[in-house]
Amino acid sequence: MSPSYDVPLDLVERPFTDRGSRLLVTAGPDGLRVARAEYETPLDETTELSALVVRDPAGRPLPVRTATPVEVAFEGGVSLLFAGPATLVLAGHGASASWRLPDGTGRTLALDGCHVLTGPPGAWSAPAVRAAAEARWTEWFDRMPPVRSDLAERARTAWWTLAVNLLPIAGREGLVPSKYGYVGVWNWDALFHAVALRHASPALAREQILFFLDHQLPDGRLPDVVHDHGVLADTTDLPRADHARLAEHVGSANGSRPTRAPVPVTKPPLAAWAVWKVHETDPDTDFLAAVHPKLVRAHEWWFAASDPDGDGLPEYLHPYSSGLDDSPIWDYGPRAEPPDLNSYLVLEADRLADIAEALGRPAEAAHWRSRAAAHAALLVARRWDGARFTTLAAGAPVPVRTALDLMPLFTGRLPAGVAAALERDLRSPAFWGERPVPTVAFDDPAFDPDAMWRGPVWLNVNYLLVEGLRRSGFPDTAAELRERTLAMVRDAGGLYEYWNPLTGARAARATSGFGWSAALFLDLAAER
Repeated sequence: MSPSYDVPLDLVERPFTDRGSRLLVTAGPDGLRVARAEYETPLDETTELSALVVRDPAGRPLPVRTATPVEVAFEGGVSLLFAGPATLVLAGHGASASWRLPDGTGRTLALDGCHVLTGPPGAWSAPAVRAAAEARWTEWFDRMPPVRSDLAERARTAWWTLAVNLLPIAGREGLVPSKYGYVGVWNWDALFHAVALRHASPALAREQILFFLDHQLPDGRLPDVVHDHGVLADTTDLPRADHARLAEHVGSANGSRPTRAPVPVTKPPLAAWAVWKVHETDPDTDFLAAVHPKLVRAHEWWFAASDPDGDGLPEYLHPYSSGLDDSPIWDYGPRAEPPDLNSYLVLEADRLADIAEALGRPAEAAHWRSRAAAHAALLVARRWDGARFTTLAAGAPVPVRTALDLMPLFTGRLPAGVAAALERDLRSPAFWGERPVPTVAFDDPAFDPDAMWRGPVWLNVNYLLVEGLRRSGFPDTAAELRERTLAMVRDAGGLYEYWNPLTGARAARATSGFGWSAALFLDLAAER
């Protein structure tokens, strides 16, 4: 019987790396490469060594036989192992290794025991290093939530992904979206990561939420990113590459460009939702009492600072705050009000009521229930046109149909006729296919199956719609959407950032090893 940690690593999409380590071992045309994962830095710029080749006594290259979370095993009995987060060791006898440093110089090594390849010097025993790796991976996989047999292989890869994406950041252990280019803790991502981590370690799940509650700004806003160098909370914090990309992609329809003046940058409000999910799995009223005031302040920030027209329906002041950076809704200007934001705010009010009830505060709970009902009614009154919920940009309806039009289902508070119309729209050819839900309707002129938020399937959208369908009284459609989503991920070959809805394959520019895809796949797949 194979060990539970037997996840095959291809050293391309799935590198050899470890929990808490910045080092990634990947395959290249001339051997293995070791690079460091750093915030906003391509791996090509953080290479520690490349062209690593192991040879037998006759000088013939020894191929990699297997690569698992525990070791990269070469033919001839040579192994590459993590002796610590910053330490890779190469172990074997009677073989040799060669590699190239970033300055172009070469190194060679005759193998006769366990040698440090990169990291601080030290004496290591290969059997002890291997045994320690086996123990820590066995312990991690023993905590994986159970899934049915046809989903087990992908679930193990997802569980491995969550472990290796855990890094020390800002004094906590944070789960980064991907070691390929996303080395920081993003607000929205952290909440989705917490949803899966609650099954194995509720304390670690709460850590992800505290990354942002502990960095809350004086006005109540939660920042967008916590990274090695600080936080990203407005446009003055954006890296140069992000300004260039926004100038290229946002505001193209009317010639406007995103301003370089300071604009708040955050992520959609789902913190109370995530806190309550963790609490349902592992009740902790002390934690609820500690975070409740921060959640209230974060909720009120949207109404006080992100509703410039004062109509009671907050809007996104910046594309990044929506989490939907390249959605075609931004083609009509850098500010927009899709119906998802106010749907989240409705549910957040209900979750604040749940928290108040758990803390024994019935009057406060009643206040939040009333807020939720009133906000849902306002959303319907001002944004439902009889056929769909409209998205506004610069005060005018945006003529593009996106999956966000369906997100008011998430509230569970729509009038029955409105909810039924949304469920019919979801199941229409515009959004329903073998692999729903496209982020832009299949029949919309803006649909592009490979372009970030312009058509591909994203697991967080599907996950929230599954919840919304259940909450709105459509359990059969929720179950079918869950099954189609799980099948797409199972059959696609990896845990990607997003998928092509026409082929089910990895979309052209999507990264691999993506945290929230792993987290939400696991939560959908978990047998309860």
